[in-house]
Amino acid sequence: MIDDTVLDRALSDADPGRTPRDAVPDANAIATRDRILRSTAAPKKRRRVRVLGWATGLVAVATAAVVAFALVTPQVAAVAGTPAPLDFEGEATVADVVEQAHTALAASAGPSAAERTVRTASWGFAVDVGKKESKVVPKLSTLTWEPDGSGRMTIIAGVPYDPADAVANSAAEVTSSGEVITDLIMEPGDFTTPWTTVPADDGEDMVAMLRAFGMPDDPTAFDVESAFTSVLQQWTLTNAQHAELLSLLEEAGDGVALGTSTDRLGRPVAGIRVQSPDGAASDLILISRETGRIVGVERTVLIADEIFDAGAIISYEMWDVPEGTIE
Repeated sequence: MIDDTVLDRALSDADPGRTPRDAVPDANAIATRDRILRSTAAPKKRRRVRVLGWATGLVAVATAAVVAFALVTPQVAAVAGTPAPLDFEGEATVADVVEQAHTALAASAGPSAAERTVRTASWGFAVDVGKKESKVVPKLSTLTWEPDGSGRMTIIAGVPYDPADAVANSAAEVTSSGEVITDLIMEPGDFTTPWTTVPADDGEDMVAMLRAFGMPDDPTAFDVESAFTSVLQQWTLTNAQHAELLSLLEEAGDGVALGTSTDRLGRPVAGIRVQSPDGAASDLILISRETGRIVGVERTVLIADEIFDAGAIISYEMWDVPEGTIE
């Protein structure tokens, strides 16, 4: 959770004034809205929305200003072209994917303890309703924070590209433009989170951490994924902790394994898809075949709205970003 004054500073840094007044909210704004509606229980009288669990949600913090607008935008025809889905091949069960990931995790290098720093590649959309055009807008971010709530968030704009560009969407097109759109220094107390202490590797601590980030007592696979996505936006976890997260995902019982593919940073991955209880969206969890770590999540809309057709991929977040991607 980010303090109100910090949000104001970040919004100013990202210069949301460049967005036309009649602009339709982009995918990050819609995703932010959906996360707020799903995971917070703020009283209706509350004026300012705080985004729980979105440390790297500051990557999209400029879109937070239009969350309220997103809720009241009149319906228009879906206009946004979106990237093609990843191609998966082969067959596997969730148990197979998790077992293979556990083997890779035991054999690969990773941090010795959880770290309060995260490198993220993400994208959303810029949509021109009048021209019926959209662009994929990548962003590259680095977050580092301390137990006292101080820290730093740097956001670098990526090079936009056409979502219909098959080459761009199948390759590592999260390319830095060199433009720093936010360099936010957080003073002590600015950054708040439901979990500040370095978690232990055991399953008990992982369950407690996920519950702190909103996972219910009897979670679906989507509940588990939603909670650990929030965690991975704030922490770089150990291999043993990733193994515990994957075990919890398997135990939830309703994920679907998709086989193997290559993610949008060119890394070999296995996929597990989980669906929201209301059927409105599904998330694709990407697991590195080399390290066994959870390295990304892509969201797909399953119910058409005013911007996107059913089946549209609207966003991704990717972690364990290679050195040199963010410069």
